[in-house]
Amino acid sequence: MKTLFTWRRMLLAVAVVGVIGQVSAFSFGGEDAVAIPPPTLDEVTQAHSETAVFAGGCFWGVQGVFQHVKGVQKAVSGYAGGAANTAEYERVSGGDTGHAESVQVTFDPTQVSYGDLLQIYFSVAHNPTELNRQGPDSGTQYRSALFPINADQQKVAQAYITQLDAAHAFSKPIVTKLESYNGFYPAEDYHQDFLTEHPSYPYIAINDMPKVANLKQMFAERYQEKPVLVKGGS
Repeated sequence: MKTLFTWRRMLLAVAVVGVIGQVSAFSFGGEDAVAIPPPTLDEVTQAHSETAVFAGGCFWGVQGVFQHVKGVQKAVSGYAGGAANTAEYERVSGGDTGHAESVQVTFDPTQVSYGDLLQIYFSVAHNPTELNRQGPDSGTQYRSALFPINADQQKVAQAYITQLDAAHAFSKPIVTKLESYNGFYPAEDYHQDFLTEHPSYPYIAINDMPKVANLKQMFAERYQEKPVLVKGGS
């Protein structure tokens, strides 16, 4: 049987398993949300379904956040940035495949735009100022990256990063890279819907549940209580 967790996640779980009931008193491993303005440039489309790929550390939390966004039709954990033959968890965890743990989001642009998703991504889904790491996880597979699937997404994403840096929205420069989209490869089944299925798992409780809470608080008009799941529908 394949190992489910990287050693960093295993060590974190062991370290806090005895204090899970006190998670709210800790900031250990978590990231603070940052209130940022929406993009001044956004995509204009009449389509009712579009996809976008986001990388921002462990895909469990990024998937969990987007699954609670109104207008999102599906959010799938997976790999992007590398070749098809290395798109599997044990290989990607080595950090030398070119892949980043990513989430492919299918959404209805008439309900939530690409720019709206970018605002959530930069604000609550991850910390875009951390280079090749996110919280307790380090390595290029945890990098902050966007994989625009068309010229419009590329233009909107680049303009937004420039806008946020110019406004000094974060205390440090944004390190998020725009990378060429060469395909997305879904992760193993046991990674899908992990946050929903294991909300009390220490890594999730400390690092990822606060992200969902921040989404609910900071983007109340975009939050939906019932997540859109990969397995068995929503």
